[in-house]
Amino acid sequence: MYLYPEGIMVSSTPITIHTVLGSCISVVLYDAKNNIGGINHYMLPFWNGQGLATPRYGNIAIQKLYEKMLKKGASTNHLIAKVFGGSEVLQKGSEGHFRIGERNAELAVKTLQILKIPVKGQSLGGKYGRKIIFDTGSGVVQMKFLGNNGKS
Repeated sequence: MYLYPEGIMVSSTPITIHTVLGSCISVVLYDAKNNIGGINHYMLPFWNGQGLATPRYGNIAIQKLYEKMLKKGASTNHLIAKVFGGSEVLQKGSEGHFRIGERNAELAVKTLQILKIPVKGQSLGGKYGRKIIFDTGSGVVQMKFLGNNGKS
């Protein structure tokens, strides 16, 4: 199953979820005791209060992922996190000027600290995008860097 930007998926049955990240972030949450896994894909760090508060924004997406995990039966005491993305894939003068990838990554790490969810794995920053594959049944995340024109 492919997760598009602004998407959130949580499952208590094993599924494999794929996504591709540049400056975007995916936070993966997993509860091994209850076998529940979830993932989001957000594009920008903060919702500015205008328009809809969608999971396009990290401060919304992480909270919604957390809430969906708990509704599915996950326990706060058993949650772990893995965080991916936040690269600066565009040239300075465009995205690089705004440090979107870096700000997205900072938000994810800080929010997980506030929620007291330990980060057990991460791959953040850099100049290359990432493809990730998440198995909700095992909590395993496979990651591959993407080079120029999407070639590894």
